[in-house]
Amino acid sequence: MSDTAASSPARSDFIRDMIAADLADGRNDGWVITRFPPEPNGYLHIGHAKSICLNFGLAQEHAPRSRCHLRFDDTNPAKEDTEYVDSIMEDVRWLGFDWGEHLFYASDYFDKLYEFAEQLIQKGLAYVDDLTAEQLREYRGTLTEPGKNSPHRDRGIEENLDLFRRMKTGEFADGAKILRAKIDMAHPNMNMRDPALYRILRAHHHRTGDKWCIYPMYDYAHPLSDALESITHSLCTLEFEDHRPLYEWLINNVDGLPGRPYQREFARLNLTYTVMSKRKLLRLVKEGHVAGWDDPRMSTISGFRRRGYTPAAIRDFCKTIGLTKFKSTTDVALLEHAIREDLNKNALRAYAVLRPIKVVIENYPEGRVEHVEAPNNPEDESAGKRQVPLCRELHIEQDDFMENPVAGFHRLVPGGEVRLKFAFCIICKEVVKDAAGNITELRCTYDDATRHGKKPEGRPKPKGIIHWVSAQHAFEAEVRLYDRLFVNEDPEAGDADFISNLNPHSLEVLTNAKLEPSLKDAKPGAHYQFERVGYFFTDPKDSQPGTPVFNRTVGLKDSWAKEVAKTK
Repeated sequence: MSDTAASSPARSDFIRDMIAADLADGRNDGWVITRFPPEPNGYLHIGHAKSICLNFGLAQEHAPRSRCHLRFDDTNPAKEDTEYVDSIMEDVRWLGFDWGEHLFYASDYFDKLYEFAEQLIQKGLAYVDDLTAEQLREYRGTLTEPGKNSPHRDRGIEENLDLFRRMKTGEFADGAKILRAKIDMAHPNMNMRDPALYRILRAHHHRTGDKWCIYPMYDYAHPLSDALESITHSLCTLEFEDHRPLYEWLINNVDGLPGRPYQREFARLNLTYTVMSKRKLLRLVKEGHVAGWDDPRMSTISGFRRRGYTPAAIRDFCKTIGLTKFKSTTDVALLEHAIREDLNKNALRAYAVLRPIKVVIENYPEGRVEHVEAPNNPEDESAGKRQVPLCRELHIEQDDFMENPVAGFHRLVPGGEVRLKFAFCIICKEVVKDAAGNITELRCTYDDATRHGKKPEGRPKPKGIIHWVSAQHAFEAEVRLYDRLFVNEDPEAGDADFISNLNPHSLEVLTNAKLEPSLKDAKPGAHYQFERVGYFFTDPKDSQPGTPVFNRTVGLKDSWAKEVAKTK
């Protein structure tokens, strides 16, 4: 599977049409410069993948007069950590993208941002305010009522400069004062009612240490960082649409900016059966509902990676859903369809019996061992073939036998015949049970004339084909069956806490699964299709040489594809 981003052209959308119009008009001298600007306050989730693929994808599409920056908007040291910085860089690279030399941090610009703030004060466009947080909320007004001017709004320029410089030197307590833009307290957009530009915050910054005790607000630092990097197209999700007037106000009122970017918004990715809030994902981790940010049930990119999703599948998924201006929720089945499509072409095949029941073939010679040939991937002849050992005692799936079969059951039943895949047909002659009535063993016979798919004349063709493993050669391994983390499509719907919608069956750990011997050497990070079971991934953290651990990526059933077929 390719680990580099595909270069095939993306389908047209309103963002690409906008950029095409800019290029036709000669805007930005024909350059397309985008950025992916995460805050390093958590791990990236699948929603961020959409933005990564868009911003880096646009740079690829418009090369060579293009680039995409990776910039960390690290303006809130109280919630940021180098762990998050490292994980974000790993995620972007894993998705197949590279920022080259264009790695930046908002903290790179703290000195310039401070200078710009003084510039706004000198222009009479910013002032230092003493209102408490509670008073600020009271003065701000509501959606239907205008706000009120702060009693400190008319301070003179010199007084504001003096107070702001004293804020910088640490003279005032945290929260005692803020720097605000002087715009319009009656503005219909709440974000334009004298928004905060700087606050006092004594927190150790992961890059600048204790140099600063005042930090710029995100809405102030973000547009000016874009301008300082000469970004041409600042692409954000829809929740930032109401912030665009402030973005433009800052670009228009700060002098000396090397670039004049403009912001446009697209709908964020919402996915059924998931939560996309960093705050909520952090809660899942801290309260122990999952085993860390990379738990395969999490909607984080690292979680999908550990579950066995591939970069190509996620990129194809992002390309399929496209870009719109309207809020919507995408069915997670579409993402599952993307990984099935990728793994069906690329994953090696193997036999694994997850819940074994023993089969003894009575007329098969004791001590005899033979090998049957099986393709490693029927979709890829170059993957070659493997030899699977076969002997008198086997294991099959419990679900492949039914003592009292229901209508439509076409696998092994008492007196019935079934084909062992790539081997021969067997007939169940006896069901052996323990004292408690539990089935412990099936006694069967085989017909040598049914090898290689042959059917003796006059006998009906068996309706069922099942997989198996040799009891003598199989080994036991831990297999983790992951399912959706939540039981409801929208875990955040209604008044209930989203935690109440957790799926109690989102993880089942099997410790006595029987696997064909070739899997014993499975390397961490390898993909397999366990035939007739699902797609699995060798866990990259917990697997050890000779003792692999397998995570279920997704089942074989593709209900989404069937639903799509109905509409055609």
